[in-house]
Amino acid sequence: MKWTFIVLGVLGTAFLLGSPTLAQDAAEAPPAEEAAETDTAEDVQERAGEVIDETRDRVGKIAAEVDQSEQAKEVSAGILQPIYLLAEFMAFPTFHWIAFAVMVTGVISFALQLVLTKLVVLMKMGFSPTEILADALGLVISLVGLVLTTQAAAENSTFTTSPAAVLSATAVGFLAGFIFWRWGHAHELHALKGRSAKK
Repeated sequence: MKWTFIVLGVLGTAFLLGSPTLAQDAAEAPPAEEAAETDTAEDVQERAGEVIDETRDRVGKIAAEVDQSEQAKEVSAGILQPIYLLAEFMAFPTFHWIAFAVMVTGVISFALQLVLTKLVVLMKMGFSPTEILADALGLVISLVGLVLTTQAAAENSTFTTSPAAVLSATAVGFLAGFIFWRWGHAHELHALKGRSAKK
């Protein structure tokens, strides 16, 4: 009986002394779930990077194969040839003046549509993502067209060397752009009223 109490006392003392250490180790060790989540997130990021690299390499190989294909070259030439012929036929200052004015018209009209008209529509508690995307696309196309028109005019005609031609085309483009914006503005407000009436 005496030895039983002694053994129990030794075991109890050892347990009490070891408990803080065990608790400290348990507190310091990260939970298994958190470690697993961290590993999973890192694996996903690494896998995503590998997929992107593989896709980029595959697209590059396909583009290189297409560039070396004689059939692709013939199709490309067939697409570009009519455009080249049309560009050569219209390589005169009047055409570039008209093209420049049209592109300025588009830039002014779509820019005002995106800023002023959309602000008015939002103030009237209306919102149309389709209209915003359509106007943004029109603005981008007009800007790109304006840049390309200017570049083509500089290389193929005397339009850009004539300040009178540039200023007059810009003025006409501003005026026409304002008129087209007014029409588009009225149309969009009318459509907004129609949507509000249906509700």
